Formats: sequence, structure tokens, C-alpha cells
Amino acid sequence: MKVRQNLYIDQSLSDALDALALRPGGNKSRIVNEALGQWLARRATKEVDDLLKPRLDRISREVGGCRRDIEVVLEALSLFVRYQLTVTAPLPEADSAARAVGNERFERFIAQLGRQIAGGKRTLAAADAGGDAR
Repeated sequence: MKVRQNLYIDQSLSDALDALALRPGGNKSRIVNEALGQWLARRATKEVDDLLKPRLDRISREVGGCRRDIEVVLEALSLFVRYQLTVTAPLPEADSAARAVGNERFERFIAQLGRQIAGGKRTLAAADAGGDAR
């Protein structure tokens, strides 16, 4: 159902509407109806954006904090690895027993890391709570 409306618009808008209506398929009612529908849709979208903006800002701050924390952890790890590699003497080529022990320790480390990540355990959280991180 269509409702008749009597509206007053500026002369410049009326002239532009007349020009659009002169084109093939032009119809003033259809043009005004579509334009008003689009304007109202944008207005509703703005209201939704206004409601979501504080949440998106909070999420952005939290992601920024997580990114900063990850960079700190990666920097600490890289410094530790560099220090450890600097102070640890290399194994002699002939010491295959020491290499085997090193490889076994590394495999156990990787297995434990996989278990902790799969189980959702965090070593730092246990250390913060006063537990033993080993």
C-alpha cells in the first residue's frame, strides 16, 4: 500500500528531481521512495555503529595489549637463547653420547610443550600462583 505525502523541498532539489524523472524509467515517487529508504537504512546503520564502537575500541585495546605482551615474551626468549648459545661450549664431534642425551632432552621438551599447550596449561600461570613450573 502506498501513502500519499505532501512535502515541501528546496527549489534546487526539486529541479534535480525533475531532471532525474525525465530520464527513461524515471518516476519521482520511485526516486524519492528509494532515496528516503537508503537514507533511513544508513541512519539505522549509524546507530548500530555507535553501539558497537565502544566494544570494538575495547577489543582493539586488548589486542594491542596482547601484541605487546607477545613481543615482550619473544624478545625475552630470543635474549635467553642468544645468552645460552653464547655461554654454552659446543660439543666435540666425537661425543655422540652427549649429542644423544641432548637430542633426547630436546624431544622430551617438545613433547612436554605439546602436552601443555594441548591441555591449556601455562607455566607462567603456575609460577605466578606459587606452584612449581617444572
